[in-house]
Amino acid sequence: MKKMNMVIAQSGGPSMVINQSLVGAVLEARKSPAIGKILGARHGILGILGDDYIDLRKPSVKKLEAIAATPSSALGSCRRKPDAADCKAIFEAFRKRGVGYFFYIGGNDSADAARIVAEEAEKAGYPLVVYHIPKTIDNDLRSCDHTPGFGSAARFVATAVRGDDLDNRALGGVKIDVIMGRDAGFLTAASALARTRPDDGPHLVYLPEVPFSEEKFIKDVKSALKKFGRCVCAVSEGIRGKDGVPIGAKLGSGEKDSHGNVQMSGTGALGDALAKILKDKAGVKRVRADTFGYLQRSFPGVASPVDQAEGRAAGEAAVKAALKGKLAKGTIAILREDGRRYKAAFAPVPIAEAAKYTRSVPKEYIARNGHDVTDAFIAYAKPLVGDLPPCEVF
Repeated sequence: MKKMNMVIAQSGGPSMVINQSLVGAVLEARKSPAIGKILGARHGILGILGDDYIDLRKPSVKKLEAIAATPSSALGSCRRKPDAADCKAIFEAFRKRGVGYFFYIGGNDSADAARIVAEEAEKAGYPLVVYHIPKTIDNDLRSCDHTPGFGSAARFVATAVRGDDLDNRALGGVKIDVIMGRDAGFLTAASALARTRPDDGPHLVYLPEVPFSEEKFIKDVKSALKKFGRCVCAVSEGIRGKDGVPIGAKLGSGEKDSHGNVQMSGTGALGDALAKILKDKAGVKRVRADTFGYLQRSFPGVASPVDQAEGRAAGEAAVKAALKGKLAKGTIAILREDGRRYKAAFAPVPIAEAAKYTRSVPKEYIARNGHDVTDAFIAYAKPLVGDLPPCEVF
């Protein structure tokens, strides 16, 4: 096998375990005589276009392990969608450096970007093996049972909501927590893992998969106040009315990235709007709202052990699959094996299975009342998140 150089980059939103995937891939690549230089592109494809690389053969294993345990994207990230001109420039950059392997760590938009690069390389007759390594806290890749980054972000959400519930117990009223999830409500659903007692919050959970009704929201909150004497609400930033347009997008600036995604996480407008509804139309005197926003992505010290291990394994699996050469344009699917004890498997599949399109929370995970999750979701998410810090009340 002819020795070729390798480029690896990170894309999209950071996560608590994306560096595990990076280090897993780098250490696996170091074992192979088929791979020469291992180059880390700074800020995704921007680093390739700008010839801005880190030599990833230089850092010690100790240094890399410290990077792996650190949240966020150590190489930097971007959300740029490559066009034809970008692809041509990328090929020229790869030819210049003798690159035969390209690994891109990210979500569905990143997979789509990698797919575009791979297909254009194929058209140009350039011998390039491209692998997407899955990562997204949204947990919305169609190719995976779950994605690296989700378990840790879900652990943050569940822990934060548990703390918010204790705060709400002390002072009463209504607390609204707005949680990431543009199109899929997996993270918001994970707030339900905070509950251990019958009266624990969140008492109401609103996902983008269920059309949001202002009238029903008011009714739900009044019912919870009557039952519990207080109310904690977990609300996805992507909730939408019957028209299918996210309410938060209507309230925000309308700013979009190159993939057409409207910014919603950087604003507290949705929480403020929902709080105003309850004050003005439901007569609730004490209403507070927090937007978890970007804190969910790179918070130190709360990463799920299972998530960390699987992030590492996904990076290793991508390099192994690329070196086998059976699939030149691939992604790593993370599958849940049958059996009583939780176990995941990692398999290379065509990159198109992860690219562009997303999945939603399955109907069997959503309660019939439209404002909670089912036991099936709890069973699905619990092994990914792990045990939460215990808390006691009188």
